Amino acid sequence: MKFKIRLAYYMFGLFLGIIGVYYFLTAKAENRGVEFCYFPNCRVLKELRSKPIEYSTETQAFFKENNLTENNLKQILTHGDVDFSKSNVPFENGKLYIIEGQIPTNEEVSLQFVIYSSKVKFKSIEKIKNN
Repeated sequence: MKFKIRLAYYMFGLFLGIIGVYYFLTAKAENRGVEFCYFPNCRVLKELRSKPIEYSTETQAFFKENNLTENNLKQILTHGDVDFSKSNVPFENGKLYIIEGQIPTNEEVSLQFVIYSSKVKFKSIEKIKNN
């Protein structure tokens, strides 16, 4: 058999295999709610979402003042950006992370979280002033 024919058979089989694996992994991930996070930003946000969050009285007051809900916070924890230059700092037997995102009024906010082994403590929330 000529090389061109063997190459064509190989490429056809490889293409079918890639389509099959893609279909299988996509269906499996959708059924089980699996999320593939390979980048550091995604991994930190996924860890924050996976643990129970404790709120301080100051943050609860800020939420009431600005008509924010936990759903708004979860949206920031899904689409926010981790400021790695100020994050991953040891703080009170945990690690401090700073997440930046937008609240529904299109204002930029900075959220501070302390991640412990079994929980996440919501430390503070601040509005970012644009120059």
